[in-house]
Amino acid sequence: MPFSTLVMTRVSDMDIELQSLIDTHEQPFVVIDRSYRIVAANQRYCDAYGMTPAAIVGQQCHAVSHHSQRPCHENGEHCPHQALFTQGETVEVLHTHYHADNQPERTRIRGHRLRGADGELYLGEQLFPLEAEAGSECDAMQMIGQSPAFLSCVDNLARVAESEASILLYGESGVGKELAARFIHARSNRAGAAFIVINCAAVPESLFESELFGHERGAFSGSNGLKKGLFELADSGTLFLDEVGEIPLAMQAKLLRVLETGEFRRVGGTQTLTADVRVVSATNRRLLDEVDAKRFRLDLYYRLAGIDVTLPPLRERAADLPDLANFLLKRLTGGQSPCRLAPDAVAALQAYDFPGNVRELRNLLQHAVLSCRDGTIRAADLRLPPRVAHVRPDAASASLRDMERAHLQSLLDAHQGHRARVAAALGVTERTLYRKLKQHGLGKS
Repeated sequence: MPFSTLVMTRVSDMDIELQSLIDTHEQPFVVIDRSYRIVAANQRYCDAYGMTPAAIVGQQCHAVSHHSQRPCHENGEHCPHQALFTQGETVEVLHTHYHADNQPERTRIRGHRLRGADGELYLGEQLFPLEAEAGSECDAMQMIGQSPAFLSCVDNLARVAESEASILLYGESGVGKELAARFIHARSNRAGAAFIVINCAAVPESLFESELFGHERGAFSGSNGLKKGLFELADSGTLFLDEVGEIPLAMQAKLLRVLETGEFRRVGGTQTLTADVRVVSATNRRLLDEVDAKRFRLDLYYRLAGIDVTLPPLRERAADLPDLANFLLKRLTGGQSPCRLAPDAVAALQAYDFPGNVRELRNLLQHAVLSCRDGTIRAADLRLPPRVAHVRPDAASASLRDMERAHLQSLLDAHQGHRARVAAALGVTERTLYRKLKQHGLGKS
């Protein structure tokens, strides 16, 4: 959506570049300061809560989204505001929000670290409604590409969509595993039902069972009402378990049971419930290595990997980059007067390894749109980091752990040690990145 058609209200100290970044978001997006005050919001956010921009700015975020006078962490939810301003982390969480119709709706919230022109830290929240509308279809046009690797992958996805078997998607961070899962759902017999997403890495271990199976009123401190779990919400539809390798070991046995029997109980409940759910899961890990390391159950692996599909990284799809970049540019500018890629920009993109894959490409183009003054994006506008030689498996040499360490080090070098950028390139939270760096002895700098 172009700036001229965006209804945006902001306080005077917000950076114009920050405001323009908010402009490019297709989902509801809001900017919040340290005191929980909303300082900017795009029109989609205002529409979601049935308020005008003038009325929403200056409100406490929890009063708008939760109809509560207390911050969400005081009501038992994992709070992105507290995570950023207290722990210095950006997190992705699941909350219950009250939208314009005053009905509770499960909403996925992705936190972003933002800086204003005055240097002040702000929280950006991007919202994704958890329940897909019945009958909604995957936008097939998002599956852009003509390279052999891509066409083979799409053919595999189309074939497995017709099956009722569970599917395990393999691929590096940022290759589009959720998009592939939506593609499968839209072409399955369950397309008319819900498509539910959970990022397993973003859910605290203590809340995992409640998120999957729900809880009864008073099941634990802070649970003021009954909550349906994701299996209930996905009944007759598809449940997408993203970053499935992050599921806590203690939780894996309970997940295995519901996959085998279709039966479960809410936390604090005695009634046995049933759900008919097709599970699509995704990982960027070698799960059999996780099994060998005693971090993942072999029986759960076989239950999830009824069919496995590997998604190609962007560096193996160089021929697709011009079309994919142009498609993303149209999305970023709302389809009106999109910027054009100069030949040197196309060449620079095709020469880059893209460790963060399509997600990194979108982020690069998002920044380039802000630098584009005459309708043309040049190589200098892309702000590409120094070339990163992607670490490829070598059967005769390094172990998987060594390759992971080398890849992390190369990204740290490419981004001058800026951990937030490395986490964004990998598509993980800063907390997950910090844990990985510590494991490899790279977290002392």
